[in-house]
Amino acid sequence: MAAVPDDDHDAAPPAVANRFTVAAADADRVDRVVARHFPGTSRRQVVELIGLGAVRLDGRVAKKGDRAAAGAVIELSRAPAASEDRRVVPDPEAAARLRVLHVDDDVVVVSKPPGMPSQPLRAGELGTAASGIVALHAECAAVADDPRDGGLVHRLDGGTSGALAAARNRPTWLALRAAFAGRRIDKTYLALVDAAPVARECDEPLAQRGSRVVVDHGAGLDAHTRWEVVRRIGDRCLLRCVATSGRMHQIRVHLATCGAPIAGDLLYGGQPLPELLGFFLHAERLTLPTAAGPITIEAPLPPDRVAALAALEGRSS
Repeated sequence: MAAVPDDDHDAAPPAVANRFTVAAADADRVDRVVARHFPGTSRRQVVELIGLGAVRLDGRVAKKGDRAAAGAVIELSRAPAASEDRRVVPDPEAAARLRVLHVDDDVVVVSKPPGMPSQPLRAGELGTAASGIVALHAECAAVADDPRDGGLVHRLDGGTSGALAAARNRPTWLALRAAFAGRRIDKTYLALVDAAPVARECDEPLAQRGSRVVVDHGAGLDAHTRWEVVRRIGDRCLLRCVATSGRMHQIRVHLATCGAPIAGDLLYGGQPLPELLGFFLHAERLTLPTAAGPITIEAPLPPDRVAALAALEGRSS
């Protein structure tokens, strides 16, 4: 429904794509109220809209935990897309950029190049790992709760390269998602950092603030990362990292907090390297539980990471 014009014509309100009043029987947490009002979308998408500041409750920007009382006015700056509109579109060009590391009846694991998003953020978006995987294995498009996932059971930041897994059927997707949630998946990463970290691990709680993640001892979620030095290259270090939890930007923030921002990670204080596409974080190894036993997949470093290490070695010799 269109927004009602304000009586003050000199200060017209911003355009609102959708506005509704909460019924007495519908009072609940704001994300649940909005999800019920738009039955063609998922609550996960609503939570993302709330995180982007696209939902207002009685005129103020809503937070996920806010409660919407009877009579409250909820406004969305844009309507959430229906689930079918958000389904991954197969992209053969994206598929050509992926390197298949492992495939069986249940799962496919690819090596994602740096600079490629894991999943689309808008309907019809191409160039993502999910759209490439669906071009290779069309059945992956229908197995996940979120139609954008294309079967992905976890995600990597756009700038992170390396091993990324997708399920080829619904039971495998459910099982692997539960394994990730239960922290029963072994993952290691390689990170090139600008300085030696001041500790061997970090357990600072993390919270998302827009496009950034910050340490927040009040509202942050528990997170733990540990690492070891693989080798030193001048002032920089190549680290092998293990994230026992899977928070957004976790390794990047924890290393920066310990005085060792990742090379090329400008968002968290890293210094640029001309050889790098983005920042140097690589998912090198992934161990997945299967009915036949665990399988371990390793992803080789992509060319820009190899070139960056070689250039640094040459400059430090």
